[in-house]
Amino acid sequence: MLMAETRIRIIPAGEHLELLRALAVELDRAMEAIVRNDLRALEDSIARQQSLCLLLSNSSQQIAEGSRQPAGSAQSLDPEIKRQIGDATGELRKLNQRYSILLKHSSRSAAMMALLFSSYRGQIKEASGQRSWDQSRPDRKDSRWEA
Repeated sequence: MLMAETRIRIIPAGEHLELLRALAVELDRAMEAIVRNDLRALEDSIARQQSLCLLLSNSSQQIAEGSRQPAGSAQSLDPEIKRQIGDATGELRKLNQRYSILLKHSSRSAAMMALLFSSYRGQIKEASGQRSWDQSRPDRKDSRWEA
């Protein structure tokens, strides 16, 4: 019975590790989507990140309960799995920092593009506005062209 209990505890830890790795893959996909300006891929990746984070939250609670058990007990974590989870968490932290920097940079770029676009729209609006209509009237002469 001791072996079965240990096996039950190791499976969630292994699943937790896989969830951490899957989240790292999703962060990479999201960064690639941002670089490619692929909004649909970014939205899909964000949805998968949310799902994975929810699963990780539940899994973390189980892992925390297992880590509070005395070493050598039936529910303690395998040291190798614990090390791998720590490594994966560190890698995920680094990826998250890169993702954050990319989001900040792309937000600035998007803001500049929006400003340029609104400026461009303003020029089009101005060219088709009152001034343009006045210049096209034959009874109105433009004083700039008269000598």
